[in-house]
Amino acid sequence: MKRPDKDSAAGARKMTRRALILGGAQAGFMGLLALRMRYMQVEEADKFRLLAEENRINIRLIPPARGEIFDRNGAPIAVNNPAYRISLTREDAGDVEEVLRRLTSLIKLTDEELERAQTELKRTQPFFPVTVADQVAWSDVTQIAVNAPALPGVTPEVGLTRTYPQGSDFAHVVGYVGPVSDYDLSKMEAPDQLLLIPRFQIGKVGVEAKLEEELRGKAGARRVEVNHVGREMRELDRREGQQGENLQLTIDANLQTYVQGRLDGESAAAVVMDVTNGDILAIGSAPSFDPNLFVRGISVSDYRALTENKYRPLAAKSVQGIYPPGSTFKMVVGLAGLDAGIIGPEDTFYCRGHLEVSGRRFHCWKGSGHGSMNLEGSLRESCDIYYYELAMQLGIEKISAMAQKLGLGDRIDLPMSAVAQGLAPTKAWKREARGEDWMIGDTVNSAIGQGFVLASPLQLTVMTARIAAGRAVQPRLIKKINGIEQPIADAPSLGLNENHLRQIRKGMFSVSNNRKGTAYGSRIIAEQYRMAGKTGTSQVRNITAKERAAGVRSNADLPWERRDHALFVNFAPYENPKVAVAVVIEHGGGGSAVAAPVARDITLQALFQGEPPLDAYPQKDRPRVQEMQKKLREYRPAAGTDAKSRA
Repeated sequence: MKRPDKDSAAGARKMTRRALILGGAQAGFMGLLALRMRYMQVEEADKFRLLAEENRINIRLIPPARGEIFDRNGAPIAVNNPAYRISLTREDAGDVEEVLRRLTSLIKLTDEELERAQTELKRTQPFFPVTVADQVAWSDVTQIAVNAPALPGVTPEVGLTRTYPQGSDFAHVVGYVGPVSDYDLSKMEAPDQLLLIPRFQIGKVGVEAKLEEELRGKAGARRVEVNHVGREMRELDRREGQQGENLQLTIDANLQTYVQGRLDGESAAAVVMDVTNGDILAIGSAPSFDPNLFVRGISVSDYRALTENKYRPLAAKSVQGIYPPGSTFKMVVGLAGLDAGIIGPEDTFYCRGHLEVSGRRFHCWKGSGHGSMNLEGSLRESCDIYYYELAMQLGIEKISAMAQKLGLGDRIDLPMSAVAQGLAPTKAWKREARGEDWMIGDTVNSAIGQGFVLASPLQLTVMTARIAAGRAVQPRLIKKINGIEQPIADAPSLGLNENHLRQIRKGMFSVSNNRKGTAYGSRIIAEQYRMAGKTGTSQVRNITAKERAAGVRSNADLPWERRDHALFVNFAPYENPKVAVAVVIEHGGGGSAVAAPVARDITLQALFQGEPPLDAYPQKDRPRVQEMQKKLREYRPAAGTDAKSRA
């Protein structure tokens, strides 16, 4: 049956609507596709060009500014200063040899700098800039700028360089930085990518090395476009790095400079420590060196002069040097005897100048003998026989235990390089280290700080501070990190009878203040600052029976390296101890004549926090002290230059 016209018209209208809807949808989709294609081809063209096969995005690190170091009062010790450097890009230079020749005619370049630059240019990509000269003067930069057309590829740049404004005074404490070497990288399991940046500098020794991670900071980053050969096309964005943490040391820069000046001319070390909290106020070694030379790249001749110097200026003797403590060890033996109940303060031993032990004669420094000696007298006059007798009754194990309780024979945790452990020997140690049994003669030698006993100046200072305080005071070198005070280590009681400690302190007081005392000539006159101390002289050679019979040769008649070491330890004031001091002068001779005056002067400087009045010194010393103070005043203002030129 034929469909009505009305139904046919309705069906046609439906088909038209569907066609229009489908056609519109198709047209809209095509429009969106066209817009998307236009957006990708026009708007996003740069992005996709970067992603093309011949280009890529690289992340390049930005070295952070290194943390700076200050003394306890905020005086700068290690800082970052703007510095100019000259770089050369081989690709832009063309004839590199000719450009370097022209550059050398304008600014002074050493043969070492030229050789190093040429080596780096050969092994570096041609489009990477290589530093030719570092820390050049502004006048050199202007010369290069004026002659820029004749120096293709040469670019003056500004950056930061490490500077040590105190010069040699802090060289052994803070150390120095230098470029990362293959040896440095070989010691690290997963080195920071920062360390792979050419000429990036890290701490080599001292605090700079021990607190490297804190001082280094966090790297920033640049996102750059590079082509297929690695040439940088442009910088896309950058994120600056995080500066390293600033450190504040416990050291007083003025006192440190005084110590270095007072030790000048000697091969020596001195340490000053706050008895109340363990803060290291000064820690010097002489002779010293200028750490700025290492930052710039020390010359072969300068380095040879340091390494061939018999006084070893590169060694931090205050912590690395270990010496027989000599008679400064007698406090350890005396305290061990009191603690074990073997002696009382008034018990005596008789000194006739020598003692026979197992067929061997052990001598006292006073050939005629001291006669009957009690504890105070034995310390005051440094009688050796008293301690020979006492040590044989005590035995080495009790002596060693007391030494370790007072800080000897233990490596002290201080952020300096190669901190020595020293040695408080025992029978087991000798059996293991030497393959020999302990002998009674070993004990006798140990009684006066000879034989196997070894201690650093830092350890002797800790020993003295513990005797003064009666507590296990721990030395501290870092006062603040980024302004945050660092904790002071607990200092529990030593567990020793206070009366016993008082007897040892009394004997030390007599050393400096009794007319018979070995350091009476170096006493402090000002009553409220009087010190208690102990002299020490440690032998570095054996004195034969033949020499004794003919007369022992004086140190002045011996070559320098065969003379005795001179030592002195003390704390002050006696009634209310604030500072402990130890001084060791290598091959200086007698401790009373050589080390004691130095320690006395340093102690007064620490107590007065500046130049002490002349009436604090004995009358006979005042003219010499006045002249010395004048010279040291000339020494101090020149901080930042080499100590030798300041002397």
